[in-house]
Amino acid sequence: MFSLNLNETQIEIQRLARTFAQEEIAPTAVHRDIHSEFPAEILSKLGELGFLGMTVSPDWGGSGFDPLTFTTVIEEISRVDASIATIASVQNSLINWILETFGTDAQKEKYLIPCAEGRLLGAYCLSEPEAGSDARDLKTKAHLDGNEWVINGTKNWITSAQHAGIYIVFAQTNIDLKHKGIACFIVEKGTPGAEPGLKEDKMGLRSSETSSLGFTNVRIPAENMIGNVGDGFYIAMKGLTGGRIGIASQGVGIAQGAFDLALKYSKERHTMGVPICDHQAIQIKLAQMSMKISAARLLVQKAAWLKGNNMDCNRESSEAKLYATTIANEITREAVQIHGGYGYVREYIVERMMRDAKVTEIYEGTSEIQHIVIARDLIKNS
Repeated sequence: MFSLNLNETQIEIQRLARTFAQEEIAPTAVHRDIHSEFPAEILSKLGELGFLGMTVSPDWGGSGFDPLTFTTVIEEISRVDASIATIASVQNSLINWILETFGTDAQKEKYLIPCAEGRLLGAYCLSEPEAGSDARDLKTKAHLDGNEWVINGTKNWITSAQHAGIYIVFAQTNIDLKHKGIACFIVEKGTPGAEPGLKEDKMGLRSSETSSLGFTNVRIPAENMIGNVGDGFYIAMKGLTGGRIGIASQGVGIAQGAFDLALKYSKERHTMGVPICDHQAIQIKLAQMSMKISAARLLVQKAAWLKGNNMDCNRESSEAKLYATTIANEITREAVQIHGGYGYVREYIVERMMRDAKVTEIYEGTSEIQHIVIARDLIKNS
């Protein structure tokens, strides 16, 4: 039975994440946003806290947290800086999860342990210039040459591409097999032919770097394949199911952070002789914002609970991501509106939150794709 109650350990971890976010992340968030500065020092501290290997077993260097605990940490970080939450979410729900679930013991020893301990950053390389939402149509190719795989192609919109030490790369090994020919590979940074492109100049999440990655005759050992030929598409999709829970948590965190600022400002700002929170128009906004955040958080918690209990959560994770990211955009816009002209300047933070929120409706599965996933599941299981 799905339960909403956090236990004492989960509450303590949530408090730790909130304190760290407020004291270590928040003070420099505006600076990093303006200068698109990668948060290397903060990520190192997150690793020391165990927040870059949250759900990984202690046997492989992780903290052994359940998915629900993971969502509380991502939400707390997102309340002050969604850029750092993005990096942490990708590391936990995509890189670490794939390595732990599908990797060999040798791969876990070499790559998962340093990733879980925060000593090694990973990049998830699925999207391509011509294959975003349609991940079946990958143009990046891999062929076996003796004891080595040779990879050629281009990946797009890759989080942490320039700072990652390993790339989890999906490539087509046999186009005739369509998605059943896709395989998953580990490529180490510095491998000849693997070159990150220029950092994208983005609207939001500016201290989370995003770049393309080019692969030109990149040779890797045969043992760097994760799973078998044909497993790649399944691995990618299962990873994204968990990844969507992380992005949904990010959406809730962005929304909560913006709401907190708007509520505080509404008590301080006076018009017509009273705080603006005394005006019914503002009260309606605040009530709607609070209600939507609560609903979104419940959807996230349900999806995380199902995942933590090894139950199917494909539809639930899509519902959580779709709704949480939708309301994140709505609530950040309302937060800017409540701030009036001040909401349009960097000093008051909500303008950054509004910019950060937009991409949550796009990456790790667009809102349009989430509608399709939800509808197909409903039709299939009705």
